[in-house]
Amino acid sequence: MTARRDGDKTVVMMPAGLSAAEEQEWIATVLERLARREQRRHPSDDVLFDRARELSTRYLDGRAAPLSVRWVSNQRSRWGSCTPDDGSIRLSIQLRGMPGWVVDYVLLHELTHLLEPGHGPSFWKLVNRYPKTERARGYLEGVAATAGLPLTDGEPVA
Repeated sequence: MTARRDGDKTVVMMPAGLSAAEEQEWIATVLERLARREQRRHPSDDVLFDRARELSTRYLDGRAAPLSVRWVSNQRSRWGSCTPDDGSIRLSIQLRGMPGWVVDYVLLHELTHLLEPGHGPSFWKLVNRYPKTERARGYLEGVAATAGLPLTDGEPVA
């Protein structure tokens, strides 16, 4: 039994010869497994918020305190954005499915903007506390180059 998403549809493959009741039972089981797998790969906004707080504690001495952290679908040329005035952080859904250490880097980058609005030396000194900063930046640069996104100093721009 397998299930996969095809756009807004779910395709479930199962052997022929099952009774209607068996089919319904297996469909429910496979859909539950698919939902659990997607939850691990695509954490909710609440999980993202908790992760941001952990990263702030670990790398920014807990000083960055976002009021909201959420996934957004309207960012096509930025990985994330931050509004220091209201403490909100938004991450592009394009990051979903990327390695966790890449998402962590983008979260930390945006958290750092709560403390340092620009990309000056003090900003990068804080971001570089994350041990995979250079690796994550390289990963994102490769993804951006493949997608044909314009880059300024290694950062996708609007």
